[in-house]
Amino acid sequence: MTSTIADKANFRNYSLVTLAYWGFTITDGALRMLVLLYFNNIGYSPIQIASLFLFYEVFGIVTNFLGGWIGSQFGLKVTLYSGIGLQILALIILSFLNPNWAAWLAVPYVMLAQALSGIAKDLTKMSTKSAIRLVVPQDAQSALFKWVAILTGSKNALKGVGFFVGAVLLGLAGFVGALWIMAAGLFLILFTGLLLPKGMGKIKAKVKFRQLFSKSREINLLSAARFFLFGSRDVWFVVGLPVFLRSGLGWSFYQVGGFLALWVIGYGIVQSSAPALINRFGSGRPPQASTIQFWTFALRVCL
Repeated sequence: MTSTIADKANFRNYSLVTLAYWGFTITDGALRMLVLLYFNNIGYSPIQIASLFLFYEVFGIVTNFLGGWIGSQFGLKVTLYSGIGLQILALIILSFLNPNWAAWLAVPYVMLAQALSGIAKDLTKMSTKSAIRLVVPQDAQSALFKWVAILTGSKNALKGVGFFVGAVLLGLAGFVGALWIMAAGLFLILFTGLLLPKGMGKIKAKVKFRQLFSKSREINLLSAARFFLFGSRDVWFVVGLPVFLRSGLGWSFYQVGGFLALWVIGYGIVQSSAPALINRFGSGRPPQASTIQFWTFALRVCL
């Protein structure tokens, strides 16, 4: 009986965290589309637009590196809702942007807001993924892999939805109106934190800073590969492709947002299907080094 009650409580907590993350993810995708299309529309060059996202990525990397340590010290509830709060602050800061400002003032201003958004993104992402360990039994590693894949896939699918939402809000409410609508939605999500237990995910043992560095050569290599993989993706997808569709082909806000939304939603579906694919073509065990090598080679052939 006690075990059943605990399972229900854990599932409720995970559901609340996941729903909060989903809401954040939609605004994160919408904000990216808003900034990109708005500044392209008022005449900024692709290089200037790319610079707007520089701090978003840099501070996201730093937060991703420190996020686990921060969560262990303060708890997942604090990190999750701090991330949502920072996103609200970033949206409000952007709403005071004056389109008549010179580029030398507007670009650093937007970069500052995007830095806050980058920190917010990785705080919420780290908190949500870590919450899975509170729900899935420690001995069910295959189930843990499955739930991580589903969460990651749903995140990317909802980010695609966010791309479309951002384009629609820009067309219907304008830049400032869209920002305030998203800030109001996230403010409502903050209240879900009242239903989560205090100290969720916090550990009593102090984690030393040097423990953040992995001693595993394999993990370090995977981290480096992931850095270059996502860097190469963002070079063309975050700025290059949407600017080309808008400026080169003359697509509308809705067409650009809709196309990118469908692309990312499909990308998320493939991610969510990863466990099923690996189970079908593999041994049914959690991914091993040989699994990574096989799929890396297969995907390189596809490219």
